[in-house]
Amino acid sequence: MGQKTNPVGNRLGIIKGWESNWYGGNDYGDNIAEDDKIRKYIHARLSKASVSRVIIERTLKIVTVTITTARPGIIIGKGGQEVDKLKEELKQLTNKEVQVNIFEIKRPELDAFLVASSVARQVENRISYRRAIKMAILATMRMNAEGIKIQIAGRLNGAEMARVESYKEGRIPLSTFRADIDYALVEAHTTYGRLGIKVWIMKGEVYGKRELSPLVGLQKKGGKNTKSNRSRDRRRK
Repeated sequence: MGQKTNPVGNRLGIIKGWESNWYGGNDYGDNIAEDDKIRKYIHARLSKASVSRVIIERTLKIVTVTITTARPGIIIGKGGQEVDKLKEELKQLTNKEVQVNIFEIKRPELDAFLVASSVARQVENRISYRRAIKMAILATMRMNAEGIKIQIAGRLNGAEMARVESYKEGRIPLSTFRADIDYALVEAHTTYGRLGIKVWIMKGEVYGKRELSPLVGLQKKGGKNTKSNRSRDRRRK
């Protein structure tokens, strides 16, 4: 079973948390469609900001959008101007009050979506897919990952017949539920068509209870220079 299913979905409620947290009732379908619209909009608008996950929480009046990124400065902007702009755009998109939180990914080499996106971007820029994959594996293993597997499928190097190639280092125990495995699928758009790039990263094993949140281990980044930050800055001077 572990070989066939999405490793993140297979561990939901065990060691992984959901990326949409709300009770929909009769509006369940509309909320799912709106979540999808928000995620697509953020990934398109912030394509250069290394955005990984977009976690959405809803109450009766407020939609809280939490963005995990390797480059929080691009999203926040000078004095929080960019994040305020984004908030207004999301308000217009949803017709609801929106709150935006930014969390920084300190080690992007251990984030499956960012690794897959990096490989896809290099392939689109005509860099050899083998070289891009080997460099990604090397960078991830350097960050003390226990294992990584990258699979690429499609018309590789413009071949007439599509094929699948896999590259692996370390271990990826897909059937072990306590194994903390991150997974992502990203498409590379080339002149020969689309290539599918899948990445599995084994970070370790989880023993005992764990908080079921995609934000475990991430650091929240602030927007504007708040009163406490200003007083801290004055003390430094």
